[in-house]
Amino acid sequence: MVRANYNRLNRKKEAQCLAGNIGDDRIFEFKDMGDASPLFSIRWNQLTITMKPLILYDIPSQLPGSYWSPNTSKPRFVLSYKELPFETVWVEYPDIASVLKGLGLAPKKRPDGTDIYTVPVLSDPNTGALIDESLEIAAYLEKTYPAKPIFPHGSQMLIRVFNSAYLNDAHPIIKLIYVRTAEILNPASVEYFRRTRSERFQLPWEDFSPEGPKRDGDWAYLEQSFSKGEALREKSGTEWVMGDTFSYADIIVASRLFWYKRVLKEDEWARISSWNGGRWAKVLDKVQQECHLA
Repeated sequence: MVRANYNRLNRKKEAQCLAGNIGDDRIFEFKDMGDASPLFSIRWNQLTITMKPLILYDIPSQLPGSYWSPNTSKPRFVLSYKELPFETVWVEYPDIASVLKGLGLAPKKRPDGTDIYTVPVLSDPNTGALIDESLEIAAYLEKTYPAKPIFPHGSQMLIRVFNSAYLNDAHPIIKLIYVRTAEILNPASVEYFRRTRSERFQLPWEDFSPEGPKRDGDWAYLEQSFSKGEALREKSGTEWVMGDTFSYADIIVASRLFWYKRVLKEDEWARISSWNGGRWAKVLDKVQQECHLA
């Protein structure tokens, strides 16, 4: 319900706005609080509201549709879920710093104090806002465009804790995922990606995921971690992470699954899809359907 003040016969009175539907039209009727007859009504489809598309900065690949990154997929899922218009600006890895500097975005800091620029970044021409980091983008979109909430029932702080724990759940197979990621990137980004990951892990690229017992052990570890997640879900007995309500926590889980599906070999993704009775492929499918990305 929306309340509004209006002048009638030189007297201020309170009006009540009642929303309803007639066919495909959204109807808003303004009524005098002491009078049953409507003052006036508006058909929603007769209003013209112009909203400029938001702009998402993302990393391209050779894959159909191009997007693959778990971090940039999160705002993509949110934008689609909230049905907000947006466009994508594709930026190769070596160009990220110069592009974001050009936007006037301040850098983040590495542990050694040096600057680092990362995507996703979201530009909102409707408000002038420029936001980086997927969780902060989600918080901005929730505050600015609250329809279809992703932090229901005041859950933002709880989901922030969940996000931190989920990100810190590093596992050995990440190196195999990086190897597969390099295979799907455009040539302009491959060298940068390999070099920066080798520097991060202090490990030659060739040693990231050698086939044999080491890789087999990594797969066993990953299956074990997924089984722990499934055990928690079975205890809760609910459809979504937050119970019966879809939330950003589900997008966090799905974005990692989406990354795996996009970059792994077909048989490797099929392996993950078979675990826990096919649970994880179903999780991804459900979130994509909820976000209109299926």
